[in-house]
Amino acid sequence: MQRRAFITLFGCAAATWPLAAWAQQPTMPVIGYLSQRSQADSLNILAAFREGLKEVGYVEGQNVVIEARYAEGEFDRLPALASDLVRRGLSVFVATGGTGSVIKAKPFVPRTIPIVFAMGGDPVRLGVVASLAHPGDNITGVSFLINELAAKEIELLHELVPKAAVIGFLANPSDPNYGPDTKGAQAAADALGHKLVVVKASTQSEIDPAFVALAQQHISALFVNADPLFTVSGPKIFALAARHAMLTVSSLEGFATNGGLISYGSSINDANRQLGVYTGRILKGTRPGDLPVVQPTKLQLVINLKTAKVLGLTVPPSLLARADEVIE
Repeated sequence: MQRRAFITLFGCAAATWPLAAWAQQPTMPVIGYLSQRSQADSLNILAAFREGLKEVGYVEGQNVVIEARYAEGEFDRLPALASDLVRRGLSVFVATGGTGSVIKAKPFVPRTIPIVFAMGGDPVRLGVVASLAHPGDNITGVSFLINELAAKEIELLHELVPKAAVIGFLANPSDPNYGPDTKGAQAAADALGHKLVVVKASTQSEIDPAFVALAQQHISALFVNADPLFTVSGPKIFALAARHAMLTVSSLEGFATNGGLISYGSSINDANRQLGVYTGRILKGTRPGDLPVVQPTKLQLVINLKTAKVLGLTVPPSLLARADEVIE
């Protein structure tokens, strides 16, 4: 009887040990990761984000969980995705892959959850933060200001085709930066003596008609605004530009590498690495409001001479001399 009682007692204790051990395990913090881009197009920036997290001691699956949602370039999906993430019991909410991610998510994130963003627009002008130095109680991030470069992109087109009467501008009217970017591009075109034709696309199905409209006006030079929709639709845009013999510039990182003629802007990968660093620091207890919004210190000019050759275009030596990278 005593031996049987001992076995029974031992069996009950053994059954409870795993439960007790499990109960004592600390719960890993959960990062809600919202991107306006597609999942396939987010591989590089997500890798950069993980690199930044690792720099401050966080590794996914070991001591932190990342719950990711992707809007696939569709602006209207962002609120529902943000709400879904909030229900996951987040430690930090991360908004990246487009200015729309933080703009659309912020109203759905309780002030008790810190928000860290990476965006191309001006976060002060768009009302995301109170100031760059003191962003707010529960929010901070990185602004790489690619949407502030519209005038510069028009100037690059002017250097390439100074005698072009008309220049095209492909933009997404749903993007929070549409108004100021259009205004900047228009002012630069006016100053340089070009007519600016703005064509709009807010879905992938609207990109083909936009190029038809450009072709009807015999436009050979096109500024593609920085927007996640155009990143997701990159192959379509490059194919249409080649079909209509249009030279293209953009501030989107990787635009020239992937088939466009010129890209000029800051590194989105570097911005997302810093996004990871800030997220890790907040997980360790730093208040978001004590972390100033990070801004880029370097802009990169990339020229694709393969694309120029296909277009029969000679890139001015003065422009080549300023390039940080030339693809041959």
